[in-house]
This record gives sequence, C-alpha cells and structure tokens, in this order.
Amino acid sequence: MPDLSALVELVDISKRYDSPDGGPAPPVLRGVNLRVGPGESMAVVGPSGSGKSTLLNIMGTLDRPTSGRVFLEGRDLAGASDAALAAVRNRRIGFVFQLHHLLAQCTALENVLVPALAGGGRVPAETEERARQLLTRVGLSDRLTYRPGHLSGGERQRVAVARALINRPAILLADEPTGSLDRESAENLAELLVDLNREEGVALVVVTHAAALAARMGRVLELRDAALQPLDGRP
Repeated sequence: MPDLSALVELVDISKRYDSPDGGPAPPVLRGVNLRVGPGESMAVVGPSGSGKSTLLNIMGTLDRPTSGRVFLEGRDLAGASDAALAAVRNRRIGFVFQLHHLLAQCTALENVLVPALAGGGRVPAETEERARQLLTRVGLSDRLTYRPGHLSGGERQRVAVARALINRPAILLADEPTGSLDRESAENLAELLVDLNREEGVALVVVTHAAALAARMGRVLELRDAALQPLDGRP
C-alpha cells in the first residue's frame, strides 16, 4: 500500500538501459526507495553519470522505471497512459532544467503562460494576473515584454521558475538549475527557490553538483553505485 501521507513515493525503483551492443548493461538505479512529503525540500547529489537526472525524470513521469512503482499523491502511475501522464505533469509537477528551454519568439510573460495553454482556449484573466505576480516575485516586473535573447542567463532561469509555478504544482523538480549560471546569479536563484518552497508551499527536489545549493535544502541524499542513501547521516 502507498504511503498516503507522501506527495511522491518511489518503491523499489530500478532502471536499466540497453547497451549499444545489445548486451546487458549495468543498472542506472537499483532498488531505490524514496518518499517526498508535501512542502519538503530535498537535494540529490552524486557523481556525474550516477543517474540523478534519470531519478528526477522518473519522479516527474518523463521516464518510466524498468521495475518498481511510482505514486503521486497516493495514485499508482504504473498503468497510466502517456496522455494521462502528460496531464499529471501539467497540473501537478513543475520542472526547471539547467537550460531554460524558453521559446525565443515569446516574451517573458508569454513564456510563463505556455503551460496554461495545454488545454486549449484563452488563458483566464486570473491566470495571466498570476503570471504577472510570479514575474514580479522573481524580480522581473520590468521585463514582462522582453524576449529571452534580451535577458541575462539568471533572468532567463527566473522566467523558467515562474513558468514552472504557473499551474500551482504540488512539486517542483529542478535539474542542475544553477549549473549554467555565474556565482552571483546561482546564489540569487538558490535563494529564490528556497523562498518559493516556503511561500508557495510547493515541495522542492533539486539535483545538483552545487554544495551551496544542496546545503539550503532540508534533506540531502546521495546517489552512488545506483543506490540512494542519506548523506553524512542526515535523515
């Protein structure tokens, strides 16, 4: 039975990809169990190639495990269709990646509103107002009409964070969100993510190599040798 108090729960997750020669490949993940509570903040650290992004993609339903079960708010997603998973991602999960993936032809405001267009039709006035409020919250009230090419790297990432929050997700998954930023921009984005975790009540899971960002999270786990474990004895 799933833990109904958990927002996201991974149960005995394993992931293995086919090797180029068709032979057996070592597992990327092996027997991973993880529970993320509502409003929690967590960092996953580990060497490059250890499977951190794979773990985040499985949590966010962008990838399916080879074996094991993924629960979101008590719902077993194992048998969900691709269309059903896309709907879950749009409504309940926000994503921030190392590369912002903004649409070059759209303004900052239009980029933030993109997830709200998934159902078709016009964007409600209250949703557009939330987009403006989010951009103001991330310090971009004077950049609403700017396109990505006229924004700095840190500003583009802040637009991406606002976009990830537009549909009021229950969990925000961030994959190396500060990896392409200079030190000052990285520090500002780390502080923003922590503040939004508290203010929006959204759970936050960050995959990162940045020790300073990981240290800001409530819990730090290490992925090594395909297994997940607390770092330095932290619960």
